[in-house]
Amino acid sequence: MVKEIDRIRLRRWRKRGFYSENVLVKLLQKHGYNAVRIPVSNPSLNPLPDIMARKGAHIFAFEVKNAGYYAYFPKQQIDKLFRFLNELIPADNEHKHAVVAAHLGKKWLFREISWSEWERGKLPDKVRILKRDRGNINLEKNYGE
Repeated sequence: MVKEIDRIRLRRWRKRGFYSENVLVKLLQKHGYNAVRIPVSNPSLNPLPDIMARKGAHIFAFEVKNAGYYAYFPKQQIDKLFRFLNELIPADNEHKHAVVAAHLGKKWLFREISWSEWERGKLPDKVRILKRDRGNINLEKNYGE
């Protein structure tokens, strides 16, 4: 019985993430981005973001969390964003953006993590976004236009 309850909880938890990822793709498209959800993103060591987006010459790799009041992004997940951008996207770093996105009820908060932190090996153990925080990235910015 316990295993069945755990399976139901896991399914519900995964659906929340899937829902938030799809909502973010639609939000990005509304603001003029070309965006796709990467359906094979998973908790493995593969350097894959939840969502990849492009606007002008700028490429964005998003890690997405759905939460009530706060969201945590472990260092390993942030590192995967940079590895994806570094290994697979042939562009200058000023055009590549690693972004953590927290879906907190009806509110979205975005925080871009700086390349210098990753290059110096100084990524924090985890990034926390609280509902009362302010993000440091604006989706409405005219990247490359």
